[in-house]
Amino acid sequence: MWPTNDQTQKLLNDARAGSPQAVDQLLGEFREPLRQIVGLRLDPVLARRVDASDIVQDVLLEANQRLTEYLKSPMMPFHLWLRHLAQDRIIDTHRRHRQAQRRSIDREQAIQKPAWSDESSIQLAAQLIDGEHTPASAAIHTELQRRLNLALSDLNEDDRDIILMRHHEQLSNQDVAAMLGLTEAAASMRYLRSLRKLRAVLVPETPGESQSS
Repeated sequence: MWPTNDQTQKLLNDARAGSPQAVDQLLGEFREPLRQIVGLRLDPVLARRVDASDIVQDVLLEANQRLTEYLKSPMMPFHLWLRHLAQDRIIDTHRRHRQAQRRSIDREQAIQKPAWSDESSIQLAAQLIDGEHTPASAAIHTELQRRLNLALSDLNEDDRDIILMRHHEQLSNQDVAAMLGLTEAAASMRYLRSLRKLRAVLVPETPGESQSS
């Protein structure tokens, strides 16, 4: 999902040396990954009113304005810095639109698929439901996606977010730890707990199952 670290570092070095072309290329390389991040977290109803690309454009404009400051003292990897800017924009967008149009938005039906509806989510659902199961047919794909959408929607925001970061954004455990302000061990444990919660929703225990197993 993300540009390679070597490629990013070269562009950062060129940008630090004063190359405007490197800045343009650097920000352009991250446009699509940022669009995916915004799409993952934009409320499906709100997504019908707000284009994720517009939010990404705002993020890139802010990044361009603050890039010199970042290059002087990079406190985190560049992709995490951009992700942090995007997260702030998403929160602000939800806040503004919810406050201004709460009634009209809340009355709409969320007919749009959640943005986590993709192949990686289907594979995750298959592994959690049955480790040896391979979703081969379209019908199985559809059913797995339906069950996963419901299960993810039932999770609290923190649990859902860490699963999206690991599986959809393909962030490493080290990156997740940095984003959440946790140790790597704590981030790993939180991720495993979230997966267990997701599996519990996907595969609820039947009465008496825990005693018999």
